[in-house]
Amino acid sequence: MDSLEALLKPIRHSPRLPQAVALLQEQIANECNARDQFYREMTPDQKVEFIDGEVILHSPARNRHLDVTLWIATLLRAHVGLQQLGTVKVEKCLCVFPRNDYEPDIVYFGLEKTQSIQADTMKFPVPDMVVEVLSPSTETRDRGVKFEDFAANRLGEYWIVDADKSVIEQYVLHDSNFELVLKSSSGRISSPVIAGFQSDIEAFFDEQKNLIALRALLH
Repeated sequence: MDSLEALLKPIRHSPRLPQAVALLQEQIANECNARDQFYREMTPDQKVEFIDGEVILHSPARNRHLDVTLWIATLLRAHVGLQQLGTVKVEKCLCVFPRNDYEPDIVYFGLEKTQSIQADTMKFPVPDMVVEVLSPSTETRDRGVKFEDFAANRLGEYWIVDADKSVIEQYVLHDSNFELVLKSSSGRISSPVIAGFQSDIEAFFDEQKNLIALRALLH
């Protein structure tokens, strides 16, 4: 990921710097107005995000996407709940970042952030971990702006899941960048952010194996 210094270098010493700053200030003001309107108009029945100044309305998910999301969330929720490590949310959990608002497929909040979440909360803090299950319409953002934004805001762990290929990619924050530590459709995965969580990867992609893994967690 480029540093801020690298991003600013082309214009820092340019005679057109004042005009560039003015354009950026105008863009930020317009985005703030659009974001306020987004907050006023969003409804609980929609899955919407605010990214780069635009409202993104998501279409319904395919069955395979829903199944894999549910199977992963079931194991994460069981472990987090039993160990009292915070909370796991699935779908329509609007996470507010400094510039953008996302509704990831699965999010995890540790104990500190969980304490700030109330019964009527609709705007949630930056999560400690995110899982995104890819779809054709979201993959570019999941691997692009979200990947960069999550790292920039020090999200500790990010899983990108290909439900069709039954492959999971696990990224862990190192310094200010995500580092790929695992990409596999088999074997085991362990989370450095959710203390003690481990699972067979195949349990994320197969219902019977998911039930076996859940049984093991509950005993």
